[in-house]
Amino acid sequence: MSTTNLQLDILQKLDTLGEIKSTLTTFPTIDSQTILSCLNSLKANGKLDYSKSDSFAYSLTKEGSEVLNNGSHELRLLKLIESFDKLKINDVMTKMGADGKVGQSRAFKNGWISKTSDNELVLSDKIKNAGGISSIKDETKDLLSEIKNSGNASPKINQKALNDLKKRKLITANKITDFHVVKGADFSTDLVKLETDLTSEMVVTGSYKNLKFKSYNFNSEGLLPQCGALHPLNKVREEFRQIFFSMGFTEMPTNQYVETGFWNFDALYVPQQHPARDLQDTFYLKDPATCDLPEDEQYVANIKAVHENGRFESIGYRYSWKPEESKKLVLRTHTTSISSAMLHKLAKDPKPCRLFSIDRVFRNEAVDATHLAEFHQVEGVLADYNITLGNLIKFMEDFFAKMGVTGLRFKPTYNPYTEPSMEIFSWHEGLAKWVEIGNSGMFRPEMLLSMGLPENLRVLGWGLSLERPTMIKYGVKNIRELLGHKVSLDFIESNPAARLDEDLYE
Repeated sequence: MSTTNLQLDILQKLDTLGEIKSTLTTFPTIDSQTILSCLNSLKANGKLDYSKSDSFAYSLTKEGSEVLNNGSHELRLLKLIESFDKLKINDVMTKMGADGKVGQSRAFKNGWISKTSDNELVLSDKIKNAGGISSIKDETKDLLSEIKNSGNASPKINQKALNDLKKRKLITANKITDFHVVKGADFSTDLVKLETDLTSEMVVTGSYKNLKFKSYNFNSEGLLPQCGALHPLNKVREEFRQIFFSMGFTEMPTNQYVETGFWNFDALYVPQQHPARDLQDTFYLKDPATCDLPEDEQYVANIKAVHENGRFESIGYRYSWKPEESKKLVLRTHTTSISSAMLHKLAKDPKPCRLFSIDRVFRNEAVDATHLAEFHQVEGVLADYNITLGNLIKFMEDFFAKMGVTGLRFKPTYNPYTEPSMEIFSWHEGLAKWVEIGNSGMFRPEMLLSMGLPENLRVLGWGLSLERPTMIKYGVKNIRELLGHKVSLDFIESNPAARLDEDLYE
């Protein structure tokens, strides 16, 4: 029967009967899902209304049918013990198969059998005093008989007994859905298709005047549009960008992932024999393997002099600086390589400025729950005349206050290109301890003076990772669930925009 014919049949039955008390009785051969689909369609047109009721009917499994025919496992075990007077426990499985284990468990539970010191099963005193096995009522078989006789109706058996039979896999439950149907406000036995769209043709011809339109359901939610979603890292990154912009910073160009060793290490006063430049810490390119040094020959000469014997009041590292090492191409290990290039450009027109960058960096590290070979660095650079370490501390407090993080602590540390240098700590309420949230310092005079910057123009710098605050913000414990091929697309789509509020590091 087609859906349209069934809808007409339902309306005609409803017109004749006044109400349909049970669709199971009225339409016994049609499944409930088909009935429900027709009822929903007719209800949307105002033809009728309905209520639903669910019940359960039970049918016997193959094992349940065997119990009904042959008796329960426990009663069969009793008869077996009675025939032998006593039965060794090891012989139960041999004579009854898998049913013996179930029968033994149930018989013990009912108090029908007991075990001797020789591991033999005998009839209990309860059975003997009651007059033997003939006095025992096989309740399991009787329950199954009642269930079979009840057909599709719910049997008059308490729920505990039904659950026990289901647990023993003697019966299965079948959900039965029934509907009570009454006439609606616009009831009629005619099916009129309601229009869902008003077209330009209907307006031009005027045919809309004779048509009926489906009412809008303003309580239903619309479908979400199929569109992309920002990655949580990008959400937090954008929040950091807005903080920098609000403090007067300009974003540096960071789309150059490959750098020479000169900008990545030498310009930052990192010696060529430093462990950070080893293969186990840094990714080197094979093709091309090298690149030319900067065209500013005086700047390159200053870097060479600073590394070898010292200049600008520096004593240097006292080694032979090799330009070949500087020409090697690497995947940048920090965005400070961009900062050094930008400061070199600033030397042509020295003036106060504020710069920041947020982008990827690469380290040759073993991947685990807290480390990746690729991650993001947030970096800020502030250049001004005659500023001091006190200005750096005050600025750090203002910067992190924008995220709701206050009460900072600073600890002296070592960085090759900053002196003095400080690690930044914040109190973590969840861990009940101070945790490091960033690194900072004042760029070394020999690094800045080598570029040609004036002596009284000083530069503050600081940085932190993007992954750490993102993991805290979104409750991610394994960094591989945040970045990489294991990231869940549902995780990316369902998380809201980031707000760096006071609970970020608490």
